[in-house]
Amino acid sequence: MTTSVHSTGGFRHELYPYLGDDEFLSGALGFIEEAQEAREGVLISVPCDRETLLRAELPDAKSVTFLDAAAPGRNPGRLLAVWHDEIARHAAEGRPVRGIGESAWRQAQTPSEAAELRYHEWLLNLAFAQSAAWSLLCPYDTADDDREALQALARCHPFVRRNGTASPSEDFDRDAPYVFEELASPCGPCDELAYSRGELTAVRDKITTCATAAGLPEIRLGELLLAATEVASNSIRHGGGHGTLRTWTQDAAFLCEFRDAGHIDNPLAGRTRPTHDQYGGRGLWLVHQLCDLVEIRSAPGTGTTVRLHTRLATA
Repeated sequence: MTTSVHSTGGFRHELYPYLGDDEFLSGALGFIEEAQEAREGVLISVPCDRETLLRAELPDAKSVTFLDAAAPGRNPGRLLAVWHDEIARHAAEGRPVRGIGESAWRQAQTPSEAAELRYHEWLLNLAFAQSAAWSLLCPYDTADDDREALQALARCHPFVRRNGTASPSEDFDRDAPYVFEELASPCGPCDELAYSRGELTAVRDKITTCATAAGLPEIRLGELLLAATEVASNSIRHGGGHGTLRTWTQDAAFLCEFRDAGHIDNPLAGRTRPTHDQYGGRGLWLVHQLCDLVEIRSAPGTGTTVRLHTRLATA
């Protein structure tokens, strides 16, 4: 899935590296003050501890709206729709707006989760390339001093804010394709099943057997089966009529991987909310709503791999 950014339209996307509570507040409050001076509304979606800090400093700020950062869950594939909905609502009301969005980096428990959060940051540039003009500040805590991770994020943001001033990111290249991390190999044995037309029942039976043995709760199994049926159906419909399923457990999650010969040419597939009159395109959206993490790798000539992660813990 080769993805590049050729235009960011009226969207201004800024990375804000900070260290500690004081730097977080300094940068965020300065950004909010700029918005208020320009008579712009402010949308804020940050982790709970950061929200508490900001609320203490903004007790009467009527122009500020806090979004429930936990509502979409930990799957980054659900986050674009939250911003789309809010930006569209403000645009319909004729209100210019800015946003502050800090991804749940500290909650990312696996390299796969962190990688999908970075990809989400990149996709924001595509998703809002033709949107109404607005700015998004993305704070990032540098406490762990991971310079490689910070540079990877800088490649996803056209601007980097330091000391109250945003400058073009030297690492961002709007014409360069996104470089995906390699999908991690299974850490243990996995079960495999080749499937083709008329064999969706076999796919569901295989997943049921393996997921039950792994201890996946029944309610999560039902959700996973819905998602898996969508992905396997896409393999049959668009991936040459057949595919391969692999299942295994890893990092306290049950994984289902689907491989086929198809190609998904839209990097935003499944990440934007389908309209009521839209024909098709709902399958991957449903998959993102049902799974805790979805990894997609797709390119012409090499086919498509879709990994579905479902956490084993009932919480």
